[in-house]
Amino acid sequence: MPRGFGPEASAALLALCLLPSVARADNLRDALEAAYRTNPTLLGSRADLRATDEQVPIAEAPGKPNANSTVQYTDYPVISINNYGAPSRALNASANLNVPIYQGGAVRNAVKAAKTRVTAGQADLRGTESSIFSQTVAAYMDVVQNEAIVGLNRNNIEVLTVNLQATRDRFEIGDLTRTDVAQSESRLSLARGDTRNAEATLAAARETYIRLVGKVPSNLQPPPPLPGLPASAEDAVTIALDDNPDILGAQQRSKAARYDVKVAGASRLPQIGLFANGGYDNYFGTLGAGVGGTFTQTDKTAQVGVRASLPLYQGGLPAAQRRQAQDRESSTLEDEVATERSVIAQVRSAYSSWTASQEIITSSQSAVDAANLSLEGVRAENSVGNRTILDILNAEQELLSAQVRLVQARRNEYVAGFSLLAAMGKAQARDLGIAEGAQYDPTIDARRAAHSWLDFDDRRAPQAQATRTSGTPVQSGNVSAAKQEQQTTEAQRDAPAR
Repeated sequence: MPRGFGPEASAALLALCLLPSVARADNLRDALEAAYRTNPTLLGSRADLRATDEQVPIAEAPGKPNANSTVQYTDYPVISINNYGAPSRALNASANLNVPIYQGGAVRNAVKAAKTRVTAGQADLRGTESSIFSQTVAAYMDVVQNEAIVGLNRNNIEVLTVNLQATRDRFEIGDLTRTDVAQSESRLSLARGDTRNAEATLAAARETYIRLVGKVPSNLQPPPPLPGLPASAEDAVTIALDDNPDILGAQQRSKAARYDVKVAGASRLPQIGLFANGGYDNYFGTLGAGVGGTFTQTDKTAQVGVRASLPLYQGGLPAAQRRQAQDRESSTLEDEVATERSVIAQVRSAYSSWTASQEIITSSQSAVDAANLSLEGVRAENSVGNRTILDILNAEQELLSAQVRLVQARRNEYVAGFSLLAAMGKAQARDLGIAEGAQYDPTIDARRAAHSWLDFDDRRAPQAQATRTSGTPVQSGNVSAAKQEQQTTEAQRDAPAR
């Protein structure tokens, strides 16, 4: 498989997000776009990246000219009698300008390290997007899955209720025993308990969906097939090594740590800079009062020059700082290898889960078909006295279990497939076509920060952008009759070709 997505795969990937909307229904595109716009974790990561962007002008500042001024007015109500001619009032003003010329490469390498960490932060933001989307897909599929399971369990209650009534009728005419009735009653009670548990699980899944997406799930539609999945685990690993944002971020952090070593060593080198100072003094005619002679009451001074300094001995501090930076670089290099190992394991595990789920879907579908035939046969045999009520109950339970496993397998296959795309680095907004035309571009703030020279270039006061969910209703495990019928039908149909 090629190491990227061709036109066909790209078109299929866009199809993931282009499902037609129906009245009061959400599809996967709706969920992913809502999470992209309003998820607080993702929005917080963007703010963290903007804070990282500011490390560039912070690192540049020591290499830029700096100027300051001081104005001081002093009144001397009591003057020492031995200080003849001292002024009783004075105004002093001074201005200083310093222009760094050379600082041993500390500023240059600090700026490079900061810019590299910005690049690492952008990769981390991609990873956060991928993680949020993976969680959203899992939450979406959990709701779809649990709605289907609730529907199956409720349908089972209806079947068992009919069975119980038929068993009681046959008991009344002496065709069955009290034991048969008790067995039917027991299975119905267990089914009601299982249904209640399924409803609680569905309610929890809906709350998780709200936490991630920021709104209540409304008639979620089945998702489309996932595009761009690899032909083999080896292909997936090859793509991941090039595109996984965790690996890219770790590589950039190692590079930044290498610049930090150079910054630490710069303190042993000479520093050169230009300076200019100016001063103004005004004594308001009080200088030399009480003594003979004429004193100038105002004074001006100015100085310009070059300043150079060469450290001779600093107690071993620079060497210790450089060794410390080298050890931190070594740590980042090991972290890079650890991240690569982790990603490879994630890719291979996700690929294995995805392929296994496909096989499970096939076997589960076969189990459902066989259980259906078995149930029909047991009922037919029971009608001629060759099977007991317990045999029917067991056959119905086997069918329900097979249907639930099929629903779970479909959910697991889809989630594993998306997790595989995420591990490959192909599950960000830019890959899925989410919020086209309004995607967050982290390079805009990075460029703004890199060209910021003003001391008063502030942002507006921060405000939370994420959607609050305190106003959403408490979720239940209810499934509408229409939805129950739809989910039950989908659970029983043949698995689609994937």
